[in-house]
Amino acid sequence: MARKGIMSESFKTELAKDLGFYDVVKRDGWGGITTRDAGNMVKRAIEIAEETLAKRK
Repeated sequence: MARKGIMSESFKTELAKDLGFYDVVKRDGWGGITTRDAGNMVKRAIEIAEETLAKRK
């Protein structure tokens, strides 16, 4: 049973471009990124979610 990702592919791509490792994703796929890059991607996604929630208040 495959795990369904929470982040859309387009959102992950946008984050990878913003964080500067999209070239690795294009070349090697998502499995080619480092653990640090993956962690930074999650951290940035959380920051964006928090900013979005703060704007709604």
